[in-house]
Order: sequence, then C-alpha cells, then structure tokens
Amino acid sequence: MSPIITISKLNKTYPSGLRALKDVDLEIRRGEIFALLGPNGAGKTTLISIVCGIMTATSGTVIADGHDIVRDYRAARSKIGLVPQELTTDAFESVWATVSFSRGLFGLPPDPARIERVLRDLSLWEKRNDRIMTLSGGMKRRTMIAKALAHEPQILFLDEPTAGVDVELRRHMWELIRGLQRAGSTIILTTHYIEEAEEMADRVGVIDKGELIVAEEKHELMKKLGKKLLTLSLREPLAIVPAELADLRLELRNQGSELEYTFDQSEESEGVPSLLRRISDLGIAFTDLNTKKSSLEDIFVSLVGRGA
Repeated sequence: MSPIITISKLNKTYPSGLRALKDVDLEIRRGEIFALLGPNGAGKTTLISIVCGIMTATSGTVIADGHDIVRDYRAARSKIGLVPQELTTDAFESVWATVSFSRGLFGLPPDPARIERVLRDLSLWEKRNDRIMTLSGGMKRRTMIAKALAHEPQILFLDEPTAGVDVELRRHMWELIRGLQRAGSTIILTTHYIEEAEEMADRVGVIDKGELIVAEEKHELMKKLGKKLLTLSLREPLAIVPAELADLRLELRNQGSELEYTFDQSEESEGVPSLLRRISDLGIAFTDLNTKKSSLEDIFVSLVGRGA
C-alpha cells in the first residue's frame, strides 16, 4: 500500500539562520498511528506546520494523499485535519457553530448530519448549544478535534493532544484516538508523554535538532534498541565485582547487596544462564532476582543523548 504522506529532503531555515529541519525523509502509512517524539525545539511543530500548509519549507517536498502541498495546496489541505496544542477558537461561539464554520472554510456545503455524527462520536452532542467559554478543558479539546474532523479529512495531526489534562481524561482521549483510527483516519501525534506513544502508536519517530533520528515500528524499535536489566539480591554484600566477571556488564547497587546485569534481549537465552552458572561457581548466593525491560522512554533518552 502506498504511503498517505511522503516527506522528502525537507529543510527549513529561518531568517535568523536557525536550521529547524535538516533533510527530513519520512513516510506515513495509511491508517496508522504515528507518534513523533522529540525535546522542546527539536522541530516537531515546524514539521507539522509545513505539512499542514501553515509554514513554507526552504526546500524539499511533501505529498499528502497524492497531492503536492505546494503545487496542489487546496486538494492537499482538504485531506488534512489539524488539532493544534493551543485551544484557539471563538469563546463566544457555540460548539455547533464553530464546528460548522470549520467545515465551511473548506468550501463544503452544510451537512448537519455529518456535524451531528462528529459531535456524537466525541460525546459533545449534549453540549452542542453551549458556548466554548463554558466548557471544561477536556470538552474544549474535544471541540478542537471536532473542528478538525468537520471537513472529513483522511489525515489527522494531533499536536500534544493531551497537554494539560489529567490522567483519567488522557486515557479517555486515547480511546477516542483509537476510535478515529478504527474509523479509517491516519493519525500523527506529537507528545511529551512517552507512555502515550508507547500505549498508542504503531510506529514511533524521534526528531532532535531538526534531524529525524529514527522512524521504526514501535515493537521493533524496542526489540532492537531496548535493554533488559537483571537484578540479583545477594545473600552477602560484595565490596567489588569479582575479577572473574569483569567481562560482563555488571554493577553493584544498594551498598553491594544487589548485582545488576544489563544485556540485550537477543542475549537473554544465553547470557543469563551463563551468568548464573558463573556466579554459582564463585560461591555467590542470591535470595531473589527480577528482570526489567527498557521502556520507550529509556530508548528515547538514549537516542536523544546519542545525538547530543
């Protein structure tokens, strides 16, 4: 299946000389949830702004569902819905009016049935006549999503969709986003919450200092770059790691009462049994052991640190 978005050699340099994007190449697959991670100032919002036609690239191309975003701007933009991080909408308008107006901005005729369906799907129907200013933060966020969906886009960009909301509401938003994917939308989200990407995304991209460091299936990324940590609770504390074990990635913790072994997941079947045999041969006894896998946050920190 052809990608729904193709980004090729995308560069953005501001008049100040700041190079915000550096030769970014990326394909977004139809129907996936793609999470774009990166520290503040990494280039996430710049990238989204260019794809959505808000900002002009210095060089490079973006194709959205077969349409060049520069040469065929109107057709490309009609395929895209954008939910910005900031809650920017007319506070005195009703929910129904602001969502309907957004549809009209794309030159589409009124479609009350479509607007009703969107509002019901987002649990906003009972609030349709309420002014935006009277809504809770979560309802305002849902209204922004409704505005982005009013013109029936195939691609939905969510820039920090759960910023500033509590944990319970965040999980409600996750379910909402999964529902949009099941309905056929392709979702690209940026987030500072690593657990959000780990929970939601099919693929993950990491951008830092304007460069796309990696774009990979989430599970493959965690398999390739993830580490495992084996912790042994020792019966008797050790002052130092024995010289006979110096070739292994071992560290003593908790005043020598815990021995930590870091290994690649590919080494698990051989490395762990070998370590336990060697420890037994040295007469080192332990009372407990546990293992922990790297989280996506661990991988993100290692990737960004590697690019520093």
